[in-house]
Amino acid sequence: MKESTNNKAKWEDQVESIIKRFPERKEKFTTSSDTEVKRLYSDESNEEIHKLGYPGQYPYTRGIQPTMYRSRFWTMRQYAGFGSATETNKRFRYLLDQGQTGLSVAFDLPTQIGYDSDDVMSEGEVGKVGVAIDTLHDMEQLLDQIPLDKVSTSMTINAPASVLLCMYIAVGEKQGVSLDKLTGTIQNDILKEYIARGTYIYPPKPSMRLITNIFEYCQEHVPKFNTISISGYHIREAGSNAVQEVAFTIANGMAYVDAALESGLDIDAFASRLSFFFNAHNNFFEEIAKFRAARRIWAKIMKEHYKAKNSKSWKMRFHTQTGGSTLTAQQPDNNIVRVTLQALAAVMGGTQSLHTNSRDEALSLPTESSARIALRTQQIIANESGVADTIDPMGGSYYVEELTDQIEKEVNKYLDRISEIGGAVQAVEEGYMQREIHQNAYETQKKIEKEEEVIVGLNKFQLDEEVNPDLLKVDEKLEKEQVNNLEKIRKQRNQDEVLKTLAELRESAKNKNSNLIPYILAAVKAYATLGEICNVLRDEFGEYTGA
Repeated sequence: MKESTNNKAKWEDQVESIIKRFPERKEKFTTSSDTEVKRLYSDESNEEIHKLGYPGQYPYTRGIQPTMYRSRFWTMRQYAGFGSATETNKRFRYLLDQGQTGLSVAFDLPTQIGYDSDDVMSEGEVGKVGVAIDTLHDMEQLLDQIPLDKVSTSMTINAPASVLLCMYIAVGEKQGVSLDKLTGTIQNDILKEYIARGTYIYPPKPSMRLITNIFEYCQEHVPKFNTISISGYHIREAGSNAVQEVAFTIANGMAYVDAALESGLDIDAFASRLSFFFNAHNNFFEEIAKFRAARRIWAKIMKEHYKAKNSKSWKMRFHTQTGGSTLTAQQPDNNIVRVTLQALAAVMGGTQSLHTNSRDEALSLPTESSARIALRTQQIIANESGVADTIDPMGGSYYVEELTDQIEKEVNKYLDRISEIGGAVQAVEEGYMQREIHQNAYETQKKIEKEEEVIVGLNKFQLDEEVNPDLLKVDEKLEKEQVNNLEKIRKQRNQDEVLKTLAELRESAKNKNSNLIPYILAAVKAYATLGEICNVLRDEFGEYTGA
């Protein structure tokens, strides 16, 4: 019992320290029947504690913080972006007024693949699935009246992540915010684009260079910004199962760590700023077990494989989004129930931040009222359900613990196979992960078509007549306005300065040992466009055409 006693004492000391800085939300937590809710329920046997640990202790099965949500709820970060920067800014400020605690930016397709709004490749897509950002001017409008020293911002951007990050830094400087006070996350996960999503620009090796350049720059200049969000979300959306989602995400994470180490960075200098992004689907207990297993696997990899010394390097911090691919266009109000179950699983699995999808997202971008219901879903779970009053309420469940162990075992089988291939980059180039996902998606679709897997309202319990809800439509005029505004910026800026900064970026790109971020930042500040910057790198790096 000595090890168990020592671990518990260590945990209690951690709790005391945390509570001094972040007091618990209530003096006493109780059920509706006035039964006291303890901070933690646990089996004190050595075997159980060794496998699970205490909250905030290695291997973090029970969560990465000693008090979890007793002190602070997860960040409620609703994903938004459509049309122009001005329109999206209005939605952001509305959501902040409604109690959202962090921003999450969706960019339109041209922005995601490095094209300006006036490029022929962008026609018909400007502002449709996210906000169009062409220059620093757009980013200034997007973040107008939003204090960047008080609001954390997540940006779902990958191939041009370096450019959008530099725009964000430049806006922070214009607001007078010290760079060490900027907080947020850039997704910056290019490997999953090759695997599952397709919004890549450059081949894998120069893309990995850009990512490690960001790690290095932010370590020195923007230390509180999460430099990557290693994403299983899109892997799941592409058709993977829960095990594949965790396995391929962790394999990608290891590839980024390897690339950073090869560039000369110290593991404990950057590992604590790595973050992850997972999906939450409908199989409630499997999803809870998935999150718990992922934390444990990553902790072991960082401590035992990479020999990281700082305990912060062992912690898997992750954002969760409810499953977009689970939503149905049929009977869209059913999606509110799906999202609630998924959000509850994410919370009971110990997520650090959460986005809840809106009921109408299988049909269009969410309306304001749908976005409000999605946010209220999180607020009701947080404040009315009681699930946040005790730490890891599912810990010790025979079913959940068995599922957690099984997921860990199956994930490790995949990691061993990817290692045999030569790592995640090689596995991507050979199409291994893509094939595994496609096969699982095919098998799942067959089950749905045979009604072996029931989707309420889709293949069972259908309605003869469907009600057409009010949908958000992006005004077609916004594309023309965006193009006109871009033309004005091109005329107003100092063209000589733009050409100078782009030429310096080109020379830097030719030197493999040069960090590109300062050169991209200089070009951004000169109001060079996203497309102009990406085209310089296209010329030097080439474009990826697929495995």
